Amino acid sequence: VQLQASGGGSVQAGGSLRLSCVAPGRSFSLYYVGWFRQAPGKEREFVAAISPFGSITYYQDSVKGRFTISRDNAKNTVFLQMNSLKPEDTAIYYCVSRYGVGRDFPGRTIDNFNNWGQGTLVTVSS
Repeated sequence: VQLQASGGGSVQAGGSLRLSCVAPGRSFSLYYVGWFRQAPGKEREFVAAISPFGSITYYQDSVKGRFTISRDNAKNTVFLQMNSLKPEDTAIYYCVSRYGVGRDFPGRTIDNFNNWGQGTLVTVSS
């Protein structure tokens, strides 16, 4: 499943962005969907994820209270609302998914997700 991520851009510290991840032509509601990010010179890291149908969300500690993951199943879209952005949030953000009905959360390792999209760049200036 090819995922399409969008919504990145350049903002000043304290600003907001909303990322979108779309899976055209699929019952996206049946999938766990996650966001990972990779900053220059750093390892790729987990940011947030949402369960099938959206009842459970997962966050990295550093984004709790600032980022919110949600989904609109009618539009096959998952959103990542990012508020109070910090320069350390600067990275390429990737959305990933894995079929999840009846299955446990794949975890916070990107290799456990088998569907990927291209990244979208988020740049936060101080």
